[in-house]
Amino acid sequence: MAGRHPFDFRRDVERLAELVGDVPTHLVGHSYGGLLVLQLALLRPGSVRSIAAYEPVTFGILGDDEGDALARAEIARLPHYVPDERGVDEAWLAGFVEWWQGAGTWARLAPETQQGFRDVGWKLSQEVASLSADHTDRATYATITAPTLLLGGSATQPVELHVLRRLAAALPNATLTVFPGLGHMGPLTHGAQVNAAIAAHLTAAS
Repeated sequence: MAGRHPFDFRRDVERLAELVGDVPTHLVGHSYGGLLVLQLALLRPGSVRSIAAYEPVTFGILGDDEGDALARAEIARLPHYVPDERGVDEAWLAGFVEWWQGAGTWARLAPETQQGFRDVGWKLSQEVASLSADHTDRATYATITAPTLLLGGSATQPVELHVLRRLAAALPNATLTVFPGLGHMGPLTHGAQVNAAIAAHLTAAS
């Protein structure tokens, strides 16, 4: 089926590097976008002035200790994407959304939102597979020296909170802010609150 080619998140990192160029830039990302900006900081440190990332999916930072192993086991619960004749794995998409947002979330999404997920389902599944297999460790992330604001919500997927705390401990110039009651989609559900924190960070780093 057309479009079902293997994909690795590093291709998006390379494209982002092309867009940013050599000019030191403030980078802001959410979830997968947060992973991309942190990976860009590793690839092109001179192009990064500051970073603000809400719940970046930097699962590679998980090591081998008990807490990290439990987190990796939880991440591995999501099965492989098996498209039907339409090129869609509806069960996978529902499982992905509900892994982040809780049981029943998929059914509550607007039809156009569900269709949006179907349209990008294959690439989304490939992103998840490649970042889940990533092993960018704490020592590597520790080389990022740009001022970094890490953000998250207390009501998010517990694995992501674990990852955030690991990342905050690794980055030498990171500040971690966890908003009470917010979930993984905090930048959409509570945009004013999240954006105010990011704006303050960008002002301080300018």
